[in-house]
Amino acid sequence: MGFVKYEQKEQYAIITIDREKALNALNSQVLTDLDEVLNGVDVDTVRALIITGAGAKSFVAGADISEMSSLTKEQGEAFGKKGNDLFRRIETFPVPVIAAVNGFALGGGCELSMACDIRLAAENAKFGQPEVGLGITPGFGGTQRLVRLIGVGKAKEMLYTCAQIDAQEALRIGLVNAVYTSEELMPAAEKMAQKIARNAPIAVRATKKAANDGLQTDMDTAIAIEAKLFGSCFETEDQRNGMTAFLEKRRPDPYQNK
Repeated sequence: MGFVKYEQKEQYAIITIDREKALNALNSQVLTDLDEVLNGVDVDTVRALIITGAGAKSFVAGADISEMSSLTKEQGEAFGKKGNDLFRRIETFPVPVIAAVNGFALGGGCELSMACDIRLAAENAKFGQPEVGLGITPGFGGTQRLVRLIGVGKAKEMLYTCAQIDAQEALRIGLVNAVYTSEELMPAAEKMAQKIARNAPIAVRATKKAANDGLQTDMDTAIAIEAKLFGSCFETEDQRNGMTAFLEKRRPDPYQNK
């Protein structure tokens, strides 16, 4: 794709937003390219995804202001829907998605990282939602995911003040899982993807769905969702492989996603 690169490495894959001269800002074409790349992911062979940005300065610096500046109300709503639909697709994608945040993650970049399951940051990463300083609200889920991830008070502070935070502060408040040097970031993300890929993929996908779906409802309903997905694992070859190996005190055979 023009602005998005895709590389599969054994049982995981790397998606790189490649618009480095514009700090990987999200315009309509980038969103379309990313959506089309997701269409091509074979979840039978790819068990984890990593999303990162090209270059050393920016993950995604935000949505493209030059494109947004002249939008009408209707066009603004359509652009917001395009981004929201894509980010929701990433959030609910069957396999786990890791954001390797290698620099600026502002506006749409922060929102993209929050749509991923896990966020790993380089030491130079900066996070923020600067939209109200530009006369708009966050439009790709920022007002919703940030409060869920870091709590209402801190999220509203970031949203209302446009404050940027560095990687260590993001780690302290729970916005990211870990912080690495720039050189260590991608190896760490790939190591985590490999760890995920070694586990039973049907069980991993079911676990992601249980966690995501359960967060949207009350505890009683959430437990019922979990129970149903738990039960579904018992008709898989992977379950028999894993439990047999445990009982025989050996490593399981490579999981076959069956």
